[in-house]
Amino acid sequence: MRRQTSTTRAVIRVVNDLTSRWAATAAADRGTVFSAPGVWPLLAFLADGADGAARTELADAVGLPADEAAAGARELLAAMDRVRGLDAALGLWTKRTLTLRRAWRDGVPVDALGVLTGDPEKDGAALDAWAAERTGGQIRRMPVRPDKDTDFALASALALRTEWLRPFRDCETIPETGPWRDRHLAALRRSTSLLDRVGVAHTPAGAVTELKVLGNTGIDVHLLLGEDHMGPGQVLGAGVDVLARRVAVVPGNQLPYGDVGPGLEVTRVRSESPRPPALHVTTVPFTLTAEHDLMQRHELFGLTSARDATHGQFPGIAAEPLALQSGSQTATATFGARGFRAAAVTVFMAIGAGMPEERYVTTDVDATFDRPFGFLAVHRTSRLVLAAGWVTDPEPYREDEDH
Repeated sequence: MRRQTSTTRAVIRVVNDLTSRWAATAAADRGTVFSAPGVWPLLAFLADGADGAARTELADAVGLPADEAAAGARELLAAMDRVRGLDAALGLWTKRTLTLRRAWRDGVPVDALGVLTGDPEKDGAALDAWAAERTGGQIRRMPVRPDKDTDFALASALALRTEWLRPFRDCETIPETGPWRDRHLAALRRSTSLLDRVGVAHTPAGAVTELKVLGNTGIDVHLLLGEDHMGPGQVLGAGVDVLARRVAVVPGNQLPYGDVGPGLEVTRVRSESPRPPALHVTTVPFTLTAEHDLMQRHELFGLTSARDATHGQFPGIAAEPLALQSGSQTATATFGARGFRAAAVTVFMAIGAGMPEERYVTTDVDATFDRPFGFLAVHRTSRLVLAAGWVTDPEPYREDEDH
């Protein structure tokens, strides 16, 4: 990535802050994976087109004023486009009956612009195909399905791959303590002389050990281990604080001897011949897949008012009133001996909001012939009355006959 501007740095900071807030909602007893950069630009574009309370809430979640949100989203997408090994895309689908505001539409750099037909099966297949293509098959289905009432769908897809500069070797480990104690587990090991790849951060919640695993595309994975009592929000939040330089890390080559951090011990070792110091790493491979209903965490993502379908929430997006119908993300990540890959697909769908507009004025007339009446049989062109009559004795209904 080229040298960052102050705007790019500001956007990255607020996106990372969303990562911290999202992590704070994660359960400690269940694995998960999520992508704030998959959600953030969509929230920013929605904030740009919203008004009232929905605009305020979305701007708060984005971390930028609403009138700066769309520019921030474009800045983030441009920055991600410069990252080797990362593919990012936006897609927008609308019904033909929805009139998008030109200013909003021109500000959303979508690579796919499609039409929603109102046929859930056909529309779902089209969106699934886009998700699979944009993630290299890592995610084959959209996290939520459109239905016949869906008027609008805005989606993002991220896919990244990197290979380790120094691969691990496969092996086995049997932990002696903790929740995995006495379990025979697949493991990864490697050694390096670069002690500064590991370090310890001391936070108000406790100590966190950080290990940097470097990839060949400029994408690295930071493994973070906290103290026993710390949850995902505290540990991942510490990692974000380290990135923002709000918390300092003591690197491995400056650590004292002894148990210096969670899972980290520095010892003095005798050697028969001179050799450099060594960092020996043992971890486990993993594959995670998670689905997130963003509407269930509406306060976190600023979606509380945007769900209200009693009136339109996004007049800056379309002429017709819209309210959010759904918001979801599917994410996956795999950490192995040779590298790392991950993907996320996020989508927001909207439906028509408010009372339907009365587009036509018409008149209802009821005509009831339930007493004697007459008739005329008239030739249309000449207006000739061909027959005339009067009806006083209509035929009775008979249950044993077809009428």
